[in-house]
Amino acid sequence: MMVEERFLLAKDRIAELKGEKIVAAEYGSFFQKEAEFLSATCELYRFVADGGLQDCPMEKLQEINDKLYRDILPDNYNMCYGNPEYAVECFGEEYGRILCALYAELRSVIPLIFEQKLEELTVRLELFLEIYGSFVCAQEERGELPTTAAIREALYYYVSDYTREAFEEKLRDMLDPRSDFALKIIEGDLSDPRYLYKYGEYVTENERKTWEHLISLPKETLQKMADTYTEGYRIGFEVGNKDISRKKTVNIRYCLGFEPMIRLAVDNFRKMGLKPTVYRAASSLLQGKGMNRIGYYGAIPNKQYDFDHKDDQALILDKKLVQVRMEAWKEAYEKYKEQAAVFGGPAVVEVFGEKPFELKEKPQAIHLSESQQKLTVEYMAAAGQLQNQYIKGEERSFTIIAFPVPEIGEAFPQIFDEVVKINTLDYQLYQRMQQIMIDTLDQGKYVLIKGMKGNKTNMKVMLHILTDAKKQTNFENCVADVNIPVGEVFTSPVLAGTEGILHVSRVYLNELEYKNIMLTFSDGMVVDYSCRNFDTEEANRKYIRDNVLFHHESLPLGEFAIGTNTTAFVTARKYGIEDKLPILIAEKTGPHFAVGDTCYSHAEEVAVFNPDGKEIIARDNECSLKRKEDAMGAYFNCHTDITIPYDELGEVSIVTKEEKVIPIIVEGRFVLPGCEELNLPLAMAGIL
Repeated sequence: MMVEERFLLAKDRIAELKGEKIVAAEYGSFFQKEAEFLSATCELYRFVADGGLQDCPMEKLQEINDKLYRDILPDNYNMCYGNPEYAVECFGEEYGRILCALYAELRSVIPLIFEQKLEELTVRLELFLEIYGSFVCAQEERGELPTTAAIREALYYYVSDYTREAFEEKLRDMLDPRSDFALKIIEGDLSDPRYLYKYGEYVTENERKTWEHLISLPKETLQKMADTYTEGYRIGFEVGNKDISRKKTVNIRYCLGFEPMIRLAVDNFRKMGLKPTVYRAASSLLQGKGMNRIGYYGAIPNKQYDFDHKDDQALILDKKLVQVRMEAWKEAYEKYKEQAAVFGGPAVVEVFGEKPFELKEKPQAIHLSESQQKLTVEYMAAAGQLQNQYIKGEERSFTIIAFPVPEIGEAFPQIFDEVVKINTLDYQLYQRMQQIMIDTLDQGKYVLIKGMKGNKTNMKVMLHILTDAKKQTNFENCVADVNIPVGEVFTSPVLAGTEGILHVSRVYLNELEYKNIMLTFSDGMVVDYSCRNFDTEEANRKYIRDNVLFHHESLPLGEFAIGTNTTAFVTARKYGIEDKLPILIAEKTGPHFAVGDTCYSHAEEVAVFNPDGKEIIARDNECSLKRKEDAMGAYFNCHTDITIPYDELGEVSIVTKEEKVIPIIVEGRFVLPGCEELNLPLAMAGIL
């Protein structure tokens, strides 16, 4: 049957059931409401297909956008079927969780309307009708509800049957420049903010004001922002000793509102010989949606909603489904292996400054079981290994840059200007001072890091042995390349002997807040952890296990670094935005520790050199070395930086083989001769 015919049949059937009263009232209300939503989206599909968005007035566009996302907004979420608390209250635990997950999956039709993906839209309409039909049949035949096993089975086979198509589409969008839905918007008319509504993402004043600010900037400033971004990408290949001339594509990731800068970046990349690919962040179980949005996206309607649904796959996840997913990835990579070989990696524009949101851990939400957590870890390892076969780590690179959004406060224009300054600092000045620091660090066998003013950090970080100090170094001199802005020296520590407590009073990691997070290390591995976000120790430990350890029993200390960007620290303190800085900038405002893989993950064999010509030998640790015998067990497919701010930092010292202690930072100030200039921003601001 042709897709168009299937779509019409499904659309008409959904329109009919809006008036049916076969299913028991409390369940009938769910299906009636969802039928209304799906009927409206079908009408919108036709409206978009007929070019209705082109000359649509702003008021109408805002009305359409609001209707699509209204249910899940915080003000309406208490009585939304997408809220597991409300769904379980209405339908009981088993049915409530399933219907809540179905609700979330049906919302994945929204982007399909705007991208005009009729088959994918039809598949979701058919899923809804299948589950509704099971309720109707059970009611008419037995006068009861269908079994939850039957409903789960429908969801299971929906995911199992369509995973191959979904994974192929996801890979195609990342690797093939011909998938140009978003690129057409970027290269279209940006003089009017109505273009923001063509994506189908949620749009708020935040995105509109971001566009308004960028469009008002001098062309030179916009070009400088774009140049910093694209040059960081190019230099990443250069310092990583990788050949960018062998690459033909770059994946651009950004948030709505930044198109005026992105357009200039697209031109820059093309001049480098790189065609852009731009794909949307996943919103469906079919494409592995999660808490973190990877791709382009608009405003997040409700972070609690995302948090509540991050583990929806637990309804269906088993070994067979993992096998289906791995086979799907294998088939997709084989189909696009030529494009994969010339893919350069992502160039990411992050945003920060959104209002803090207090997340609630809900017992009614779906959670992965212990066995499913292990399956997830195994799957991520296998998927990462497969990706590296086709997109080789030793040949690809990336870059990340971040900018604030208007939600950061009334001083947004001033903060934005400060961040542009931070992102474009004189890298040669930092390179020189950081080299002095590295030359000192290379004299040591371990580093001591201690907190102050209530910070309980007390860490000992072991370093690799340099066999030829004239040609080798442990620390990379990081300027504005893959991680913009400038300002850190980093290494992959030796795990054996690395031990102690890492403590930060308050930090945001991947947009989630952690209060008094504390990790304990022994031989470089996390052996204990806690925070004070929730009322119970169990909830706090689960929060860290799910979102920092990513379901692993433990993780290694993959990186130790000393951040040197005191200008960024002062800006954050000046405007009171310390809690809103992204990791990308925050990691430069003090020493930081990354749990997970090293910074050289999957590229350990590539020789990397500092500007002084010395090779950085600390590219491995005891975990990554396992790749030579057990590639699956060598990597953890995560890397999370945790930074101690200068004003909680009592000491960073290097201890030499002769047990001589050389202080680098004391009570938040750089005391190493030749690095005093790093204190100037602190002194001028009267800090420390």
